[in-house]
Amino acid sequence: QTLPKILQANGYETAIIGKWHLVSKPTGFDHWMILNDQGDYYNPYFITEGDTARHKGYVTDLITQYCEDWMSGREDKNKPFFLMMHHKAVHRNWVPAERHYHLYEHTQFPLPDNYYDAYEGRYAAQMQKMNIYRDMYEGHDLKMVAGMNSDSLLFDPWPHAFLGTMEPDERRRFMDAYRERNNEFYSKQRTFKEVAEWKYQRYLQDYMACVASVDESVGEILDYLKRTGLDKNTIVVYTTDQGFYLGEHGWFDKRFMYEESFRTPLIISCPSLVKKHSVCKELVQNIDLAPTFLSLAGVEVPKEMSGRSLLPLFKNGKAENWRNELYYHFYDYPAVGSVRKHDGIRTKRYKLIHWYGEGSGNDEAIDFWELYDLKKDVMEVNNVYDNPKYVKVREALTVQLEKLRKDVGVTE
Repeated sequence: QTLPKILQANGYETAIIGKWHLVSKPTGFDHWMILNDQGDYYNPYFITEGDTARHKGYVTDLITQYCEDWMSGREDKNKPFFLMMHHKAVHRNWVPAERHYHLYEHTQFPLPDNYYDAYEGRYAAQMQKMNIYRDMYEGHDLKMVAGMNSDSLLFDPWPHAFLGTMEPDERRRFMDAYRERNNEFYSKQRTFKEVAEWKYQRYLQDYMACVASVDESVGEILDYLKRTGLDKNTIVVYTTDQGFYLGEHGWFDKRFMYEESFRTPLIISCPSLVKKHSVCKELVQNIDLAPTFLSLAGVEVPKEMSGRSLLPLFKNGKAENWRNELYYHFYDYPAVGSVRKHDGIRTKRYKLIHWYGEGSGNDEAIDFWELYDLKKDVMEVNNVYDNPKYVKVREALTVQLEKLRKDVGVTE
């Protein structure tokens, strides 16, 4: 049972276009057009029920256009629809659209205060492999080349997923666009710190240039809805799979329960129900989205469906008897990033994390706890689990965590 299947059964036309990243074909959709694997930025392959074909263009622009085409081509315009526009961006390895190659070329992004975090008191954080200046692939991720005026990238473990998808003239223009900056890198000797901060700037320049295309895409879709008169009665939700590190703790990527990756963007536009520019500070989760959409469609939410409809929060951002804690569990280890298995609970002020599991490679087995007072320690650098002042807080959170585990059926 899935959300699109339930909506289909209740008279909705359903579609998904863009990133799917699952091994199965989509079900519950009247129309689907998905990227192969996580997709490529340039000239990506799209899979449909009929074939798999390469499409010329930049992936963000293509997904936007195909979403508009689907909305325009619907036979029964009076039938309600549910469309999932799933962008590949801003997934690794952050290749901007050609029009944005130079967008942030001369921008100096502020370095996070904890960019050189030593991870004291955070055992699992010391084991990760997602540090910008140590673990990023210099060719694949940072577009660094072998030397002055070189057109050869440094280490690139997935060459087919980057320059390999570009046409020869596109590849040439890409190299030309980065040439001055890459030459500048080799123009002088640099200290370890200077290299680390150069890499940070390159990462942010590319990442934010990819975001620019997503911004344009959202604007184009909103303009389309307005042009066609759909804006008055269409709910638009902008969200993402996880938060992402932009240099905090020295990191890129996600996975950890720390705030930067735990917190996820969520913007909802529903003119008839949501006050413009209002902000909700309650604890919500991505499992709340399906019940919310069903509630908005006037469809009964199945009792076995996790999450709660956000509809009660739409009016003023508050609701009676709303949840006071969130549960998180990450168990994809060993894997890219080497983030250890952990679960935990977050309340409005505190966060308790338990790290567990057998080791792999040079990593040891782990059974470790962390506790953070988010009011006093926004950056989560001071683990107070063993601090006598927090014994009562720790004990209460441990009981709450065990209850949450039982509620969602977590096994040993």
